[in-house]
Amino acid sequence: MQPSLETLPSGAILPDYGDEGLYGFACGLRHWLHDLQADWPQAGVEADERRVVVLLVIDGLGDRFLARHGGGSSLSAHRRRPMTSVFPSTTASAVTLLHTGLSPAEHGLTGWFIHDRRFGGVIAPLPLVQRGNGPIEAFRLTTRLFPYASMFRGAKRPVTVLSPADIAFSRFSMHHSRGARVRPYQGLDQLAAAIVEEAGALAGQGGLVHAYYPVFDAISHVHGADSAQAMSVFARLDRAFERLLDALRGSGAVLVATADHGFIDAPQDKTVSIVPGSEVAQMLAAPLFGERRAAFCALRPGAEGEFLGWAATALRGKAVAVTAEAMLASGLLGPGKPHARLRERVGRCALLMEPGWTVIDTVEGEKPHAMIGVHGGLSADEMWVPLIRAEV
Repeated sequence: MQPSLETLPSGAILPDYGDEGLYGFACGLRHWLHDLQADWPQAGVEADERRVVVLLVIDGLGDRFLARHGGGSSLSAHRRRPMTSVFPSTTASAVTLLHTGLSPAEHGLTGWFIHDRRFGGVIAPLPLVQRGNGPIEAFRLTTRLFPYASMFRGAKRPVTVLSPADIAFSRFSMHHSRGARVRPYQGLDQLAAAIVEEAGALAGQGGLVHAYYPVFDAISHVHGADSAQAMSVFARLDRAFERLLDALRGSGAVLVATADHGFIDAPQDKTVSIVPGSEVAQMLAAPLFGERRAAFCALRPGAEGEFLGWAATALRGKAVAVTAEAMLASGLLGPGKPHARLRERVGRCALLMEPGWTVIDTVEGEKPHAMIGVHGGLSADEMWVPLIRAEV
């Protein structure tokens, strides 16, 4: 199933919410975990209750990057096909999918920033901070903000989640890993060693080792999607992947790797800045939320027509403005029962940025973050992620 909108940025790749996209991949994983007689066809895993599967999620590793820079690599040699990410093509939306099997429409995390007036307006749900105003503290915060269960909860197969030590026991991580055994790690070498050890511990009974690696994403943000620094991290990842293949050889395990999104570079001269106190800023009822490449806009009463008129003229060739009604009707955020606060999470309209363009605003107390590499939009570089698979 693919969504539809009449107007899209040039070269837009729509998310596939059928069996072949990242959404179908996650739904297949959830079904496999909860039914010992089930297979996981999207990952090529047969119905074998004693099968050990290692899922390595490499944050930010786009399929187009792999095509450009992966020649001769082990990761590229084991690539099976591309999959589309979800929309927005970002960690908050896609990693949550990979822990729940829920689309962004269902889990409601529609970007790094979301709007939730219960917790002060515009917040970042992963670190649980408010834009420009520090950590969020509220009664039953995680259960109210994340009113859904991890796919690991109640699973019939044992699951171990390997997560960086600095986030492994955050409130977001603990909620989304509930039902799994959580093991923190520090650095790529320790991650590879932990994967081998945990896969060995599951031998004979089967289960899942879910390993998350965020460094490629962090480096790509700072230095760019095709930077020497990003390629250096990729080379180290590839060597680690080769070591995993050697260490697990003969075990019968399946090693699967994918990503949550890819990257695109955004030059400084392709930034739309909404200046505090400007005519455009005065149309907004809250700071922007979502992503720099897909920004959701809460508008003051009566300002929608004026804002859309500004976008149609001032942002021609830079962004496409889509009303919330069109966004929700299109299915761009995926299938399933909509999150109770989804309407609030998409504002009154969205700015879908053209390739290379971003939009930012300023919030008092918030430290600006310069980014060369960005994601969240609908370009091919952001939307396509690889499915990598090896039987060992």
